[in-house]
Amino acid sequence: MGSLKRRVVITGAGCVTSVGNDVATSWQALLDGKSGGGPITRFDASAFKVKFAHEVKGFDVTQYMDRKEAKRADLYTQYAMAASVQAMQDAGFGDGTGYVPERTGVIIGSGIGGIATFEEQCHTYFTSGPNRISPFFVPMFIGDIAAGVVSMRFKAKGPNYATQSACATSAHAIGDAFRMIAYGDADVIIAGGSEAAVSPMSIGGFGNMQALSTRNDSPTTASRPFDQTRDGFVLGEGSASVVLEEYEHAKARGATIYCEIVGYGATGDAYHLTGQPEDHEGLQRAMRRALEDAALSPADVQYVNAHGTSTPLNDPNEIRAIKKVFGPHATGLNVSSTKSSTGHMLGAAGAVEAIFTAMAIRHGIIPPTINLTTPDPECDLDCTANVPVKREVHAALSNSSGFGGHNVSIALRRVTG
Repeated sequence: MGSLKRRVVITGAGCVTSVGNDVATSWQALLDGKSGGGPITRFDASAFKVKFAHEVKGFDVTQYMDRKEAKRADLYTQYAMAASVQAMQDAGFGDGTGYVPERTGVIIGSGIGGIATFEEQCHTYFTSGPNRISPFFVPMFIGDIAAGVVSMRFKAKGPNYATQSACATSAHAIGDAFRMIAYGDADVIIAGGSEAAVSPMSIGGFGNMQALSTRNDSPTTASRPFDQTRDGFVLGEGSASVVLEEYEHAKARGATIYCEIVGYGATGDAYHLTGQPEDHEGLQRAMRRALEDAALSPADVQYVNAHGTSTPLNDPNEIRAIKKVFGPHATGLNVSSTKSSTGHMLGAAGAVEAIFTAMAIRHGIIPPTINLTTPDPECDLDCTANVPVKREVHAALSNSSGFGGHNVSIALRRVTG
């Protein structure tokens, strides 16, 4: 990118997770070792192999949307609006001023979109016929509508679209936003992802492909990345948004800065629908590209927020990838998977984990991997088991991967200069 590259910082963050409906609450829950897992309440799961998930709790959409607007929005869009409003308020843009609309964008993706609306409207069709299908069905269901609705809320007329790359969705959104600001296409972008996929078809589909943990008797300990007894991921839901801003723009208005985004690596495996190549070669290239883009050496990095799904194949494969990229320095890293607390938020995972990585840099605390009681010998790095670690974090990577062979690594560092 050379001299064309403008600096990009995070000045606002918002989230809705199974452990808290804002960043401060979710972050503290991570540090306290809390889990958001529990029996499914969204529908009757008694006939399903998997009967638990990481559901959002106590969410009040009327804090962010009026009732009429909310009624015409799928839950994933409601979550996206909540996280984005929080992020804009946190950045000092909550009143809709301080930014130029034509220089402000929104990139918010979803891995699955409005699946609950889709299921509901299918039921309506099969029981009542085509004339009963809601005229709002399509705009409620489609995966780009959250980005559109958030842009309308803040009159953001810059780049506006949705990314969709399964569990790498919102990491791609942040990476794309970073590049757009770096190249001058915008000065401010709301970027993130949202998911509300705790539904019969999602639980049934993921469950029948044997991707989910079946620890129905212990939902709070089922998500256990890097543990020898892990048996699958736990479906989560929620949303996360960050406000990315050109550094001089943020500095000029006296914005509080979490950290700087300095590198973005995006690759494809070209290998398998749901699996990964040996030693996760595609993720290796993503991490190397992020480091190169950031002009960081492996020795500059203290923390890697891992994709860490708690599946038998992903976790050791990702650890091997990290060791290949970081070489001898890998043993000096802290690695952790915050999915142990939040569950796997699918299209929102990359963004919420980027926020947690930014918080680690800002506060000098590594969030732990909870439920890590019997470490897998193949996951032989410091996976920050069960308790947070105080450590100065100058630079970090946040990794994401998705079905279809999508890989993203985002490099973040403490702001200097």
